[in-house]
Amino acid sequence: MDLGLRDRVAIVGGASQGIGRATAKMLAMEGCRVVMAARRKDELEVAAADLRARVFAETGSNATIVSVMCDMSSHADIQPLVARTVAEFGAIDVVVNNAGGPPLGRFEQHDDAAWQKAFDTNLMSVVWMVRETLPHLRKSDQARIINITSTAVKEPIDGLILSNSIRLGTTGLAKTLSRELGPSGITVNNVAPGMTMTDRIRPMIEAQANAANQTFEQARDERAKRIPTQRIGDPEDVAATIVFLASAQARQVTGQTILVDGGATASVM
Repeated sequence: MDLGLRDRVAIVGGASQGIGRATAKMLAMEGCRVVMAARRKDELEVAAADLRARVFAETGSNATIVSVMCDMSSHADIQPLVARTVAEFGAIDVVVNNAGGPPLGRFEQHDDAAWQKAFDTNLMSVVWMVRETLPHLRKSDQARIINITSTAVKEPIDGLILSNSIRLGTTGLAKTLSRELGPSGITVNNVAPGMTMTDRIRPMIEAQANAANQTFEQARDERAKRIPTQRIGDPEDVAATIVFLASAQARQVTGQTILVDGGATASVM
C-alpha cells in the first residue's frame, strides 16, 4: 500500500532511541524526509547514520535524514529546530511530539522542580512545537500532528503520578486542537504505548530480575503474562501506528488516543 508519504517532511522528537528512532526509520522507509531531534548530539548523529545505512540496505535508496540537537522541554531549542527544518526542506507535513516520560515516583517524592520539568517536557513541548510549526502545517495538504503519550491517560499507573497528571493535559490539548484545526485539514492524534521494550523499560525489568533472583528473560516473560497478547511490545509496534496516522489514508482519523498495549489497559473507552 502506498501511504502517500514520499517526499513529505517529518520532524520526530526523541529520535535517537526507542519509539522515536523506530518511527524515524519507518517514515524514512516510506520515503519521508525526516528531521531527527534529540538532546544528546553524539547519540543522535550515530542514530541518524545508522538509519541511513539501514534504509539503504533494505530499500537500495538513500534516505534523506537530518539530525538536529534539541531539548524538547526548551522553547529556545524548538524554535531553531523548526527553522532548520524549513530552511532545509521548505515545508513541514508531519510533527511527531515525543519527549520521553517523566520519572517514577509517588506524590510526596516530587518537588516543584520535578512537576515543572514534567510540565515543560510533556505538555509545553507540544504547545511550543505546534505553535512553531502551525504556519507551515497550514500550507500542507496532508498535515499531521501526532503526540506520544501513555496508557496512563486511560488507566492511571501506580507510582507514575507525574505522567498520570501531565499527560492528561496533552490529551485534552490534542482533542481541542483537532476541532480547531480540522477545518484546515490538520489532524491531531495521540498514540499511547503500553509496556514497550525501550531503554526506559529495560532497566525496570532488569531491576525486577535482580530483586527476584531471576534472569532478564524470566522477568520479561513474567511481565508479558499480564498482557493479553502475551508479549511486551517493540518500538516498531508503536511506530507502525504513528506512520499510519501520518499517512494519506488516515485523513479522517483525528482527536483520537490510540492505545498500542497488547490489550493490557482495562478501561473500555
